[in-house]
Amino acid sequence: MGEYAVEMLNITKRFPGIVANDNITLQLKKGEIHAFLGENGAGKSTLMSVLFGLYQPEEGEIRKDGKTVHIKNPNDANALGIGMVHQHFKLVECFSVLDNIILGAEPVQGGFLKKEEARKKVMELSKRYHLQIDPDAIVENITVGMQQRTEILKMLYRDNEILIFDEPTAVLTVQEIEELMQIMKGLAKEGKSILFISHKLNEIMEVSDRCTVLRKGKYVGTVETKDTTPEKLSAMMVGRNVSFKVEKKPAEPGEVVLDVKHMTVEGQNKKDAVRDVNFQVRKGEIVCITGIDGNGQTELVYGLSGLEPLKSGSITMKGKDITHTSIRQRSVMGMSHIPEDRHKHGLILDYSLEDNLVLQRYFEPQFTNKFGVLKRKEIREYSDRLIEEYDIRSGQGSATTVRSMS
Repeated sequence: MGEYAVEMLNITKRFPGIVANDNITLQLKKGEIHAFLGENGAGKSTLMSVLFGLYQPEEGEIRKDGKTVHIKNPNDANALGIGMVHQHFKLVECFSVLDNIILGAEPVQGGFLKKEEARKKVMELSKRYHLQIDPDAIVENITVGMQQRTEILKMLYRDNEILIFDEPTAVLTVQEIEELMQIMKGLAKEGKSILFISHKLNEIMEVSDRCTVLRKGKYVGTVETKDTTPEKLSAMMVGRNVSFKVEKKPAEPGEVVLDVKHMTVEGQNKKDAVRDVNFQVRKGEIVCITGIDGNGQTELVYGLSGLEPLKSGSITMKGKDITHTSIRQRSVMGMSHIPEDRHKHGLILDYSLEDNLVLQRYFEPQFTNKFGVLKRKEIREYSDRLIEEYDIRSGQGSATTVRSMS
């Protein structure tokens, strides 16, 4: 057997209107943490989905321990010892943590589920790798951090030796990111091979041994992390030199545009997740609200945006009381909400890109006639303009189904 746990050789994957991976080669050494770097839309997740059997490549070859393998689905990948923690977790929300971990790999004897045996193995793995979970908690009620630990335990429960982490820090707090870095280092020391997808240079420099860079679906190069710098990696990623200096001018905030007084919002357990919170936001300033996951930040945003009613307190925006107004009314007044989970709360995945781009505005006269019929030509022109202005990368332009996008 050679030095590589997995080799992806000359992989090409196409979607309608776009080449997501164009003749990509990636070689993962045994026991290393290999970072996979690129901008959004560079093709990182697509290549990992090919390795995990979610997509089939049009061209190329995959080798495991030097032998050519054909991975037709995730079951094939798991059988080969390849596991993946997806950027958007693949958990059954109404199931318990334990049931999610063992789903598809349940120990059975005589037609009966040996659940206590599974529980024992899961808790041993939890203790060994410092992955704290509540096995009986229902997934929809647990924090994002615990959901990720559940996904990691799914891989370890199946004795996977090749672990893929697809942008694992995107939804974690600083403390949870530090814990994850230590977990990954510990797994690598035990001989597991890790592919770590990211576009955060500081994390790549801290945890990886080597780094492969993609740009617009093409292979740029592979470097030893210890021999490179964030500046060099960023230049490889975007194709030009990037300044890391941010010129921050002294703040000169204007009048108060948002005034929150005595806000109280209930959580899912009917207990107060936000209690008697007061703050103001002034014109031209950035206000940061921070805290460990599960301490009320989500409920606070839900209360502000109208997704959850206030138990008590008031919200004033531009001098008007919006405490009991609808989400649309707040949107029309100029309030927008970018949710932490865009798949669940931000987009309609099976709608086209153009339909998603006008979700907040479709009822305006420029997009709907007096009979309530959508003006398709105007919607297409509007979405095409946004795609051009904000460099939204999509295979079929405005007609692209959002689910297929990075």
